[in-house]
Amino acid sequence: MKKQPTKLPGKVYLVGAGPGAPGLITLRGKHLLERAEVVVYDYLANPKLLRHAPETAKLVYAGKKGGGLHAFTQAEINNLLIDFAGKGKRVVRLKGGDPFIFGRGAEEIEELVAAGIDFEVVPGVTSATAAATYAGIPITHREYTASVAFITGHEAPGKKESNIAWDKLATGAGTIVIYMGIKNLPVITKKLIDNGRAPETPVAVVRWASTPEQYSVAGTLETITDIVAEAGITPPALIIVGDVVKLRATIDWFEKRPLFGKKIVVTRTREQASELVALLEENGADCLEYPTLHMEPAVDYSILDSSLARIGDYQWLLFTSINAVTWFFRHLWESDMDVRRLGGPKIGVVGRATARKLRDYGLKADLLPIKFTGEGLAEALINTGVNGAKILLPRAEKAREILPEMLNAAGAEVTVAPVYRNVPPQGRKDELRERLEDRTIDLITFTSSSTVDNFLTMVDAESDQELHRLMDPVQIAVIGPITADTVKKHGLKVDIQPSEYTIADMVNAIVTNYSID
Repeated sequence: MKKQPTKLPGKVYLVGAGPGAPGLITLRGKHLLERAEVVVYDYLANPKLLRHAPETAKLVYAGKKGGGLHAFTQAEINNLLIDFAGKGKRVVRLKGGDPFIFGRGAEEIEELVAAGIDFEVVPGVTSATAAATYAGIPITHREYTASVAFITGHEAPGKKESNIAWDKLATGAGTIVIYMGIKNLPVITKKLIDNGRAPETPVAVVRWASTPEQYSVAGTLETITDIVAEAGITPPALIIVGDVVKLRATIDWFEKRPLFGKKIVVTRTREQASELVALLEENGADCLEYPTLHMEPAVDYSILDSSLARIGDYQWLLFTSINAVTWFFRHLWESDMDVRRLGGPKIGVVGRATARKLRDYGLKADLLPIKFTGEGLAEALINTGVNGAKILLPRAEKAREILPEMLNAAGAEVTVAPVYRNVPPQGRKDELRERLEDRTIDLITFTSSSTVDNFLTMVDAESDQELHRLMDPVQIAVIGPITADTVKKHGLKVDIQPSEYTIADMVNAIVTNYSID
């Protein structure tokens, strides 16, 4: 009788999610998320981190906010971890900041130990250092202080006496960073002043540190309470006390980026959006991803298969997008073929990004047009002489016909071979409409005509008047003239268009637009 494999025992990984920016999670934390079967995550853990988890992973929100707004009590969270691990699951407990710095991590581990559950703790970037760094404040500096103290401004309820020695703390640490202290800010500043700290000591308060929502103010122990109240700052926020706050005027960088605070909609597929999102976020934008396209295999590959069987008959193989390259080679591999099959025809591409994608497969484009459009590729190819040439064009099932039409008119014989199809994604329409209604979107980016058409389908305006009411307050950026024409066809205005039709040039044009403003 064949022995059944033994089910490995469950384990809980207590992972620090960092202060908010998804890029600040540790490599170990990301690795564990990618292998998780269950993720129990906090209010302060960036939801974008959940993308690292497998699609099959069970996601459990266990956030706790101030005012008793808790998805679960702490005891219930402890029981969740024990229950999942007891069933043999790999559980990632994702906690904001560092789990062992005012994060109740030790309390959860104590319960796991008592239940005999194996565990591992992965530290995270704590909010104190992140808030200071992203507000331009070094928490230590040789000319200002060599000591720092982290304290909580919200001690455990039910404690009869504070275990914070205010008389020693007030003057005993050069820099004091206070977690969860906004609601008690008047009490905290009074205790520090009453115990010897100078009223004119600089103070900064940073809300949602390291995220696009970050907002920081500065004052002194004497003035900061009124400044915070006037600014309407609420948790989560950290308080930084000490002379190092003076350096903020020189070192502040995060909130000075050109796109900081701008909410920009990205309409590309999630697989394609990474470069655009990364460049926008590098400049401070808050990217809202609303993919307007979902790609699926072509319904029928018979034209491509027939063409590949006689690939030697073709003089040119053309690619007009990164997607066409990706799906062409995916089908090539699935058909048990490789790039050796492509010996014979020269290869032309529509632009630099497509050429770079082609290089991923070990191939170099023979033709790159000056103008990165279908028309530009057609003109460049016609200038080489295409009369009588056979050309293979793998592309989407539905696409602009200008390229094959121009080449056929010049005497070429073009075979259009569908390799993928664009399907409008479902869901999130209501959320998008709500953002447009609330006017919380600054800019929408479009990288193709189909992103425009599908986005407006998602908006689902009942009339031109409603469409203009929703869209006119929002600026529109497009990658090139073809996309711009589609925007204008719908009666909308293009605000930003680069002179060269690449993602990098589009982002540079967006940055320039807001820098001028």
